[in-house]
Amino acid sequence: MGFSCGIVGLPNVGKSTLFNALTKANVASSNYPFCTIDPNVGIVNVPDIRLTTLAEMSKSRSVVPTTVQFVDIAGLVAGASKGEGLGNQFLSHIRSVDAIVQVVRLFEEQDVTHIGKVDPVRDLEIINTELILKDMEILENTMDKRAKLAKSGNKEAQIEVDILTKVIDSLNNEILVRNIPLDEKERAFIRQFELLTDKALLICANVGESEVTSYEKNPLYVKLAEKAKSLDADILALSARIEQEITELDASDAKDYLKDLGLEQSGLERLIMEGYKLLGLVTYFTTGEKESRAWTITTGTKAPAAAGKIHSDMERGFIRADVVSYEDFTGNGGWAGVKDKGMLRKEGKEYVVKDGDIMLFYFNV
Repeated sequence: MGFSCGIVGLPNVGKSTLFNALTKANVASSNYPFCTIDPNVGIVNVPDIRLTTLAEMSKSRSVVPTTVQFVDIAGLVAGASKGEGLGNQFLSHIRSVDAIVQVVRLFEEQDVTHIGKVDPVRDLEIINTELILKDMEILENTMDKRAKLAKSGNKEAQIEVDILTKVIDSLNNEILVRNIPLDEKERAFIRQFELLTDKALLICANVGESEVTSYEKNPLYVKLAEKAKSLDADILALSARIEQEITELDASDAKDYLKDLGLEQSGLERLIMEGYKLLGLVTYFTTGEKESRAWTITTGTKAPAAAGKIHSDMERGFIRADVVSYEDFTGNGGWAGVKDKGMLRKEGKEYVVKDGDIMLFYFNV
């Protein structure tokens, strides 16, 4: 799997409509709060034309793309951290995801109820306040336990109390954990708690259909972009309704529809690209007659660990990898061509895998 992504937001901002479009799951999407009660989970293939090309060149019998898991979670309300609305049930569902997409509403539509006038910055602040409060609850419970150990003279506990104090004080000042300056040891200690405000964050602006290419002129978007910058978060604008319409078309018609709208890519494609960028992910490939497959790894992964994505035995018994870039492979007729031209590199344990690498691993069993 590429990564997991939790879709969160206030009621009636378009979360479930977006989830429907991304996963074609047809989950409930209605005009009343808490239509989404239990989390809906969808697995989506990552669209990558490179994999399709490799499969065609290798005449592969099987094609296996990498995937993204999307989790659509019940609409959040003020007081969720204390159990309001679906409260703790909502918050528990996003603790295990890699990234959080906060969906905020920019579209104006009187028939779709909301908590007041359309104000994406206010919505964002409500969401983050609840996430902060929940994180503080977890850390304060931990602080009570560590403080007792520290008083008994436990030096490690004393260090942990200092870190917890630093993070709790920052949260009290409405600073997300991901934005708190921590050194490597401090960050490693805090990461074990899977704090909600420590996760990669993408703000998704759900704009009206008529604004899908002109949203930057909307004063609400300008303010939202300023808020996103202050959080050091990326922002992605799309129309959930348009994305849903795209799912009802075949591939050719969908491409024409996007072109007519002035869009080069669907929201799904752009959302996945943003996720890869946020999490520092890259894709390498294996290809042959039996199978062409995409594998997702983090930037900086060395060849043995990349082999371990396929099977742990391959990492333990790693000998070397034959490596060629996607461009060289496709530009020279595949395996036979790159071998004839001496373009196939033999790489060892210290080789750092690059995006688009095509790899063949050798290992001892």
